[in-house]
Amino acid sequence: MNSLIKSATIIDKKSEFHNSKVDILIENNIITNIDKKLFNPKNYPEISLNNLHVSKGWFDYSVCFGEPGYEERETILNGIKVAAKSGFTTIGLQPNTCPIIEKNTEIEYLNSLTKNLVVNVFPIGALTKNSAGNELSEIFDMKNSGAIAFNDYKRPVSNPNVLKLALEYTSASNTPVFSYPQNDEIAQDGVMNEGLISTSLGLDGIPSIAEEINIARDLSILEYTEGNLHIPTISSAKSVELIRKAKAKKLNISCSVAIHNLFFLDERIQNFDTNFKVKPPLRTSDDINALITGLKDGTIDMITSDHNPLNIELKNIEFDNAGYGTIGLESAFGALNMLFPIKTTINLLTRGKKIFSIDDDDSIKIGETANLTLFNPLSEYIFNEENILSTSKNSIFIGSKLKGKVYGVINNGFIELG
Repeated sequence: MNSLIKSATIIDKKSEFHNSKVDILIENNIITNIDKKLFNPKNYPEISLNNLHVSKGWFDYSVCFGEPGYEERETILNGIKVAAKSGFTTIGLQPNTCPIIEKNTEIEYLNSLTKNLVVNVFPIGALTKNSAGNELSEIFDMKNSGAIAFNDYKRPVSNPNVLKLALEYTSASNTPVFSYPQNDEIAQDGVMNEGLISTSLGLDGIPSIAEEINIARDLSILEYTEGNLHIPTISSAKSVELIRKAKAKKLNISCSVAIHNLFFLDERIQNFDTNFKVKPPLRTSDDINALITGLKDGTIDMITSDHNPLNIELKNIEFDNAGYGTIGLESAFGALNMLFPIKTTINLLTRGKKIFSIDDDDSIKIGETANLTLFNPLSEYIFNEENILSTSKNSIFIGSKLKGKVYGVINNGFIELG
């Protein structure tokens, strides 16, 4: 792949060209020259776009597709196209398919299906058999076949001994073990944050203590085992503080937050729109402020779109019975760019790879392989169904004002532009 990118502002603090508007020459997928003005004697295809900005390729470690088993929600190939057009060159793929990804042969199948495509796909294996929480899955074999972590997606590890064994068994390889932060005995049949809004609506609530009590338990187990624990998508202020204290004790702990939990308050559920039914639930302004502070000071390691396509039958029903989840790849950049300055937004979209032992030493410089995201950080717009590229349309961001346009990506010798 050969191309000449014209008049692009580079956002990459590792690059000597950070904040510079330059031309970027790519030959055979290698950046061979960067300068203020480059000529094109070999007549390569040129990329010249309005207010073009370029960063390292973006990373989302928690993405769901439907295939295998739920292809009506999303196929892998279309999902990869969605990720690319949304600016992501690397994703972690969750195991909540049918069958659940719990064997090395299934990891190998995903690797073969996603090999040599525009997006780098790293599979995550189920932590327990059928994600039922009772018996560990084939974690050693899956790790050897390329699984980057182990997770029972949106299902808590209710048995503390299972988590203890998982952390002990994976400690030598330093592979992250996920523990979804919810105590089901406390959460019970809750469908939103427990508080004044849930009471006024007559909906069962999920109190933040259901999250926090599990995190406190898991941190105690982590301290005992000295394993590698990842807490996905935290949502409360106290959760941030618990993890901050654990990091001060030098425990091997990482965590994330879903972008929609930074953007929306629980009061948005007052019209019973099922797109706002997510796990963990939307919470309060105090929680959002604590989450944003946690991102800024490094307590929270990374963000995720928590992209989870669901077919319409799971959303177009009464709120109590609707499925949990939202798609988020298409809206990730525009939402973050509304909340943070552009340099912070790009930092959030590019950090976290090292936690999963994914190489993160690249930068935009001469001699590097081209792994780039192209975007325009300006222009506000209302996100609507026309902006959705996914097969499923269950987006929490429909009707929201977002900022910035993703042009596409360059990666693995491919150019994918929207």
